[in-house]
Amino acid sequence: MALSNKQKEKVTKEVKRHDKDTGSPEYQVALFTETIKKLTTHLKKNAKDFHSRRGLLKMVSKRKRLLDYLKKTNEKSYKVLIKKLELKG
Repeated sequence: MALSNKQKEKVTKEVKRHDKDTGSPEYQVALFTETIKKLTTHLKKNAKDFHSRRGLLKMVSKRKRLLDYLKKTNEKSYKVLIKKLELKG
């Protein structure tokens, strides 16, 4: 279920703070969002894959914590990220 380098670049090019950014909350949330979308489609086909379901739930929780952190520290960036990734905020 891992994303290829091309997929990562495509997803994160708009939210990166600088060229070598890999740790900012915006970057991580963008990656989690794309992986969550992939896993969701996988679980629609494979309903009994409980190990992947657990990983999905952990990922959703981690993304929520990162979004909460971003909202608390930089609300403007949070709002921009929510719009770009089309998430509910």
